[in-house]
Amino acid sequence: MSSWNFADVYEAVASRVPDRLVQVQGDRTYTWAQFDGRANALAADLLAVGLTHQSKVAAYLFNGPEYLETYVAAFKGGFAPVNTNYRYGHDEIVYLFDNADAEAVVYHATFNELIDRVRTQLPKVKRWYCVRDGGGDVPSWAVDYESVVSTGITEAVRGPWGRSPDDLLLLYTGGTTGMPKGVMWRQDDLFNVLGSGGNPVLGYQPVANRDELVGRMGPDWPPFVLLSACPLMHGTGQFSSLIAMILGGTVVTLPSRSFDVAELFGEVERNKVNSIIIVGQAFAGPMLEHLDANPGRYDLSSVRMVTSSGVMWAQDNKEGLLRHIPQAALFDSFGSSEAVGMGASVSTKDGTSQTARFMLGPSCGVFTEEGRRVIPGSGERGLVAVGGFIPVGYYKDEVKSAATFKMIEGQRWSMPGDWAEVNEDGTLNLLGRGSVCINTGGEKVFPEEVEEALKRHAKVRDAVAVGIPNARFGETICAVVEAEPGQTPTLEELSAHVKDHLAAYKAPRDLVLIDTIGRAPNGKVDYKRLKGVAFERLGVQG
Repeated sequence: MSSWNFADVYEAVASRVPDRLVQVQGDRTYTWAQFDGRANALAADLLAVGLTHQSKVAAYLFNGPEYLETYVAAFKGGFAPVNTNYRYGHDEIVYLFDNADAEAVVYHATFNELIDRVRTQLPKVKRWYCVRDGGGDVPSWAVDYESVVSTGITEAVRGPWGRSPDDLLLLYTGGTTGMPKGVMWRQDDLFNVLGSGGNPVLGYQPVANRDELVGRMGPDWPPFVLLSACPLMHGTGQFSSLIAMILGGTVVTLPSRSFDVAELFGEVERNKVNSIIIVGQAFAGPMLEHLDANPGRYDLSSVRMVTSSGVMWAQDNKEGLLRHIPQAALFDSFGSSEAVGMGASVSTKDGTSQTARFMLGPSCGVFTEEGRRVIPGSGERGLVAVGGFIPVGYYKDEVKSAATFKMIEGQRWSMPGDWAEVNEDGTLNLLGRGSVCINTGGEKVFPEEVEEALKRHAKVRDAVAVGIPNARFGETICAVVEAEPGQTPTLEELSAHVKDHLAAYKAPRDLVLIDTIGRAPNGKVDYKRLKGVAFERLGVQG
């Protein structure tokens, strides 16, 4: 078997199908040859500015061709790409770039003001690459991204240290334990966990080496077109796009930065998209509503698969979508940034799977906290674990790495904290995270960071953040607040206050005022009790 490095793979694909499209966003299109040349040019500039082996290159970008160009340029130079949540605020951006040891940042011009405020706090960054997007001019302290990549370099660029299957990709995740953590994926492990050049749902077979990978891409090799409706900054969209490119395919991204269902289906029809990538009900709900309101408006006959990962996807929604796209398979993936492939559920017009019922992945198990394997049908609860190709750990965090990546039965497992029961037929009945993490629209929010922001407000004495069920977003945030004496803070002012410090999606959408939070002497709070209070006050069923 080969040892895989993504830059080598993509260069081989580009040499085999140079004239095929690889990137499409509205009227902007790039062939494999153009894409490869642009990525080479960026890699060369990164080397020229002084980046060294495994220096970190952050992508602070909305969806678009520049995202994957940045990643492939990093792969080519032997650097490690780093995702950045574009919804983050000032404090989170400083933390992320500092924690990741970012030495170069590619960003959209709309972030000029924020970056100008924080760049003096980030002395490790050697180069800021500004992508023009109508959000402002290229500032004097940045470099015009397009002027760098448009030069194009046909010869493959690599650092003097070469390339290695051990080269990393860092995927930062909000996780369930506070500030973002950088999941370290070896490129070889990631390539293998992403299917080794195969896709069983679509009939593509895994490959053993690069010659086999590109050898099948002859004149009759069918085009594969993927549209990522969700952000490339998250693993779902990012990893799916990497897979499409391994298949010599095309990655389509939407021109608009807010989700527009009509635009989505228009692009699907125009580009003859085969696979649509979404994140649960926040996307699937509006999609079904639009199709129900506009039956037969779009030609969706090219769609063979709709994939979701990260949050629950309702069964009735799946059944509704299959009425409009009867030839498609709906692939509901259960996994996380640090545990890809924990389980999957496939629904077709001939049968749909129950929400939260997943077939356990081939390299997975469910274990009790003591490390004993859960017996199917026993009713016992355990933590879902994935073995085989898993991350190295969390970047610069041995404590959290040890808590998630554990040795059981003589092998290493990734156990992010998802509880489940194993049914007699081997399927999983998911029970959720054992922590108090709030998952809102696919974004993981740790309550303590919201609480710390809330407690900075002059009218707040103490606060707790809890998740409230929401049909579209899975959960939304409710602030349970103990006010200062004589004060009555409003939802509007507290929400605005949180948005000044954190990403907007972390701001509360509901507010419950309470006489006292009732902390224990050790400072801990009873989240279950306070969540119950919030449910009662808001009239929510538990």
